[in-house]
Amino acid sequence: MKIEIKKKECLTLPTLLLKMKKYILINLLIATTINCVAQLPQVWKNSNRVRLTEPSFVKQYVYPTAIAWVSDPSGTIIQNQTVLLNRSNGQSSLVDTNNCKIKSLPGKTASLLLDFGKELFGGLKIITGMYEGGLPANVRIRFGESYSEAMAEIKGEKNATNDHAIRDFTTLLPWLGTAEVGHTGFRFVRIDLLDTNRTILIKEIAAAFQYRDIPYLGSFTCSDTLLNKIWETGAYTLHLNMQNYLWDGIKRDQLAWMGDLSLETKTLFAVFGKNEIVPQTLDLIRNENPLPQWMNGLSSFSLWWPYTQYNLYMQNGDLKYLKQQETYLTGLCKMMIGYIKENGEENLPARFFDWPTSPNDKAVHAGLQSLMIVSLQSSSNLFGYLKNSPMKMVCDKAIAKLRTHIPDPNNSLQAAAMMGLAGLQNPKFINDTYFKGTDYNSISPFMGYHILQNKALANDYQSSLDFIRFYWGTMLQLGATTFWEDLQTEDLPNANPIDRAVHEGKLDIHGDCGEYCYKGLRHSLCHGWASGPTPWLSEHVLGIKILAPGCGIIKIEPHLGDLQFAEGSYPTPYGVVKVKHTKLPNGKIKTIVNAPKQIKIIQ
Repeated sequence: MKIEIKKKECLTLPTLLLKMKKYILINLLIATTINCVAQLPQVWKNSNRVRLTEPSFVKQYVYPTAIAWVSDPSGTIIQNQTVLLNRSNGQSSLVDTNNCKIKSLPGKTASLLLDFGKELFGGLKIITGMYEGGLPANVRIRFGESYSEAMAEIKGEKNATNDHAIRDFTTLLPWLGTAEVGHTGFRFVRIDLLDTNRTILIKEIAAAFQYRDIPYLGSFTCSDTLLNKIWETGAYTLHLNMQNYLWDGIKRDQLAWMGDLSLETKTLFAVFGKNEIVPQTLDLIRNENPLPQWMNGLSSFSLWWPYTQYNLYMQNGDLKYLKQQETYLTGLCKMMIGYIKENGEENLPARFFDWPTSPNDKAVHAGLQSLMIVSLQSSSNLFGYLKNSPMKMVCDKAIAKLRTHIPDPNNSLQAAAMMGLAGLQNPKFINDTYFKGTDYNSISPFMGYHILQNKALANDYQSSLDFIRFYWGTMLQLGATTFWEDLQTEDLPNANPIDRAVHEGKLDIHGDCGEYCYKGLRHSLCHGWASGPTPWLSEHVLGIKILAPGCGIIKIEPHLGDLQFAEGSYPTPYGVVKVKHTKLPNGKIKTIVNAPKQIKIIQ
C-alpha cells in the first residue's frame, strides 16, 4: 500500500489514519468477501440447514405437517393453504403462482393454525408473493406449545403470557419478500391477517428450528416400544434446552436453575456424554450467586450444586475443573452446616423443595433434611478426591449429626423418596409404605426421577417400569413430543390432548390445569427437569453404573422386569460402552458388553 505525504505536512496519528481509511476499508471489504465466498459451499451443500455463529448450533427449516384450523373452511377467504405443507425453494419469486391466497373482509379476519408436528425452539420464516398493492401486510402471530395456547389471548382465563419469550405479537410482512420472527418454544403457530380488504400471497412458511448440532451417543432400545419412545422423548426434551446455557424450559423460563440442572445433567451424560454446556452453566450460576447468596435465591438449589458437581466428576473425571471449585465448595459446605441445629434438624432459610410440597411444611422440612445429607455426602466424596481430609471430616461429622433427626414426610411421596435416598429411612420401607397403590398425584416430574431412584434401591424394578409407562407415557398419549413441567394425575380423567381443539365437556390439560408458577398456559410443555426416565432406564435397565471418576470403572447390572431384551449405549470419555441383554427361557439374562479398553467392566 502506497500513501503519498506532501512535503512539510505535519503527520499526526489522526492525519495518518484518515489517509489510511479508504485503504483499510477496501482491504476489509476484500477479506470479508473472500471469507463469505469460502462459507458458501457449506450453505449450498444443504440449503435447509444453516450453521449459526456458534460452532455447535444449526438452524434448520422445518415445514408444517398439518393445517390444524382455518377461520373459514369454505375457501372464500383462504385458498390453496395445503401448499404451505410443502417445501419450496426458499425464495420469493416474480413468476411463481403456487401460493396460499389469504383475504380479509370486513368482519371476517382470515386466520389459520399450523401444526409443525413436534416441539421446536426458534422462530418462523414467512415468504410472501407478489400480491396487489405492493405494501407490507399487518399480521398477528401466536406461537403455542399446544393447540390451545396458539389460539389463546394474552392473560384471560387460560393465563397465556408473553413472559420470558414473546409468543403473541403483531408484525409486518414484506411484499414479495421474507420475514423471520420469534425466539421461543412451540409446536403450533396461528397467523391472522389484520388488514381489512387486503389479499396477500404466501409462498412458504417454515419453522426456523435452532439446536446444537451434536450426536446422540447414548441409546436405548427394549422390547417395549413405549419405553423406547419415552427414552427418546426425554433425550429430545433435554436437547432442546441446550441453548446458550442449559435452560429449564424453551418457552418458560429460558433460565439456568440449579435444581433443574441437577437432573438435566444426568440426562445429558446418558445421551451426549461430555459437553461444555455443563461446566459453563454451573459456573454461570456460581458466579451470579457468590457466597453467602443462595443459588437462584433458594437454599435447596445451592444444595443441588455439590450433587451435580459429583455426578459431573464421576462422568468426566476432570480433576483440574474440580480443583477450581474447591474454594466455593468449602465455603458453601461451611455455610450450609451453619444451618444445622443442635438436635440435628436443618434450619435453612429461603425454603423450597419442589412446587407440590410448598404448602406442606413438614414435607419441605423432610425434603431439605434429606437433601442436605445427599449434598454433604457428595461434598465429602469430592473432598476425598481433592485430598482435602479436614473438609471431608467436617462434612462427615455434619452428616452424622443430621442423621440423628428423622423427620416426618407427612404423606409426601417426593419427601419420602428423598429420605430413602439419604438413608434416613430404609428404601424398601419407603417403597412399601408410600408408593404401593398410589396414583402418584401431587408429585412433580422432577421428583418423579427421585421416586424411581428410591424404587431401584428397594429392588422394585417392575413397578418402576409401570410408573414410567403410566406417568410419562400418559403425556405421550395426550400428544406430548417433549415432557412437561408438571402433570397431576387427578387431571387425567376426561383430559383433552394438547394437539387438537378442546371439545365441549373436555378438560384442557394445558389451559385449565396447573398451580404456582405454571398456572394454565404459562405451564411449560418442554421442561428439562422432566427427562428423568432417560438416565434411569440407562442406569437401571441397561444396568450401566459408574463406580470410578471418568467412567474408569463401570458395573453392568441389568434389571429387565417384564422386558424380553434391552440394548443400548452409554458415552464415556474413552468412547461408547455398548450392552445387550436378552432374557433366556429359564429367566436368566444373557449379557454382551463392548467397552473401550481403558474402562474396567464389572459384571
